[in-house]
Amino acid sequence: MTRMGKPHMGLLAVAAAALLALALAAPALATKPTGDYVNFGECPFNNSSVNQCIFAQTTSGQFSIGSTEVPITKAITLQGGLIYNETTGSETFVDAKTPSNTLSKTPQNVPGGLLKIVAPLGWPEILQIIFNEFISKGITGVNATTELVGTPTLNRVNLLFSSGTALSLPVRVHLENSFLGSKCYIGSASKPVTVNLTTGTTSPPEPNLPIKGSVGEIEEKDGGALLVIKKNALVDNSFSAPTAEGCGEQILFGIFTGVIDSAVNSELGLPSGSGHNTAELKGQLEDALGSAVLASEK
Repeated sequence: MTRMGKPHMGLLAVAAAALLALALAAPALATKPTGDYVNFGECPFNNSSVNQCIFAQTTSGQFSIGSTEVPITKAITLQGGLIYNETTGSETFVDAKTPSNTLSKTPQNVPGGLLKIVAPLGWPEILQIIFNEFISKGITGVNATTELVGTPTLNRVNLLFSSGTALSLPVRVHLENSFLGSKCYIGSASKPVTVNLTTGTTSPPEPNLPIKGSVGEIEEKDGGALLVIKKNALVDNSFSAPTAEGCGEQILFGIFTGVIDSAVNSELGLPSGSGHNTAELKGQLEDALGSAVLASEK
């Protein structure tokens, strides 16, 4: 009969080393902000210079380009961080930890959709048939989604004192439905729709008239480490918008994209110069010290 002796010390050492290696390889449990700071999970602390965290939600308002007004009925989230220089007072916005989450892509319904668009008689007959068939079957609803094409800028002094641009957003507007396809945009990275929003009073060119924003109601929490601004209103009615491009690219391999672009532009009143467009964003903004956010993580 074979006798079992004491484990060999060399085998014990190998086993211990293996267990240690596994422990080191196991991913650490992710920590997240808690309590009053729970909304700051996307604060970009991967940039070591970030010392402020921003979370804002637009819950109502409207976005008008040319002859079309799109009410904001679904919350749009803006989040990221700031590098605040205490010596110069300068503020540099930093995209969210996951850059695609900086501005949420939240589709808003365009009232009326394509109902007023009729295929022009000058179009090729096959395109008239296809277009009118889509319309007649009720495929008229259109969603408009505002998408970032650059990095925002935020000036908290301007926001709090209603002077100058508080928030600047370089965006494009994505128009989508079954007919327009997935590549129909107003604006682009090279030709952005740049909205310079203020809590003060605008000075637009005619025919627009001045409109007034609002700082809202300011609440300090945690000894001033967290600033919550409720019932905030940011406005701009001086921006311009280019023509829509890329509409209907899936129809007959995109050979009629140009004429569909023309129909969309005619319906929406594009291009639309400064003084013919309006943005009103109403909601809440939260601004926290980065150190306080990190201290809340669990």
